[in-house]
Amino acid sequence: MNRIVLLNIHMLLAAFMFPVALMFLITGGLYTWGIKGSYSTDVYVVAVTEPLAEAELEGLVTAELQRIDVALPEGSPKLKNVGTSYMLEWTGSSRDVVFEPTADPLSYQLSVKETSWYRTFVQLHKAKGGVLFKVYAASLAVALFIILGSGLWLALQIPRFRRLTLGVFALGSLSFALMVTFS
Repeated sequence: MNRIVLLNIHMLLAAFMFPVALMFLITGGLYTWGIKGSYSTDVYVVAVTEPLAEAELEGLVTAELQRIDVALPEGSPKLKNVGTSYMLEWTGSSRDVVFEPTADPLSYQLSVKETSWYRTFVQLHKAKGGVLFKVYAASLAVALFIILGSGLWLALQIPRFRRLTLGVFALGSLSFALMVTFS
């Protein structure tokens, strides 16, 4: 491939993907240190006439969220066993919903957790957004591979950088192996 064409692809992909890459860099780096953002939580009590079966939870939660005028989270609901009952967790980028039994078998607690602006980005980083953002994030992975691969290839094509590039590549590979081994 022509070096100028490859340089243009490298440069344009880097410019286009920089904003989403920056989001992943910031949220990933801060998450490593326990900075995850926050929620504001509203709790509702939902009374039922008989204990709920597993198959009834999603429909009841959907109806209850519509009743209180709260949009459904972007993700998919997940059921979990809680003793002899079930709980439903439904997470998205802007809202998490938890529907769980209480000590009273005819009463459930519905928690609606709205994300802070920063927690929304953390949720997107954790693949809690919709399909469109998941495709966008996957395209970032492909773009980063192309950007890094083309940068390495371009550096190897310049004789005065070839030896330095190979040395730094070897050092980076060794550092990766050591970090994985001792982590």
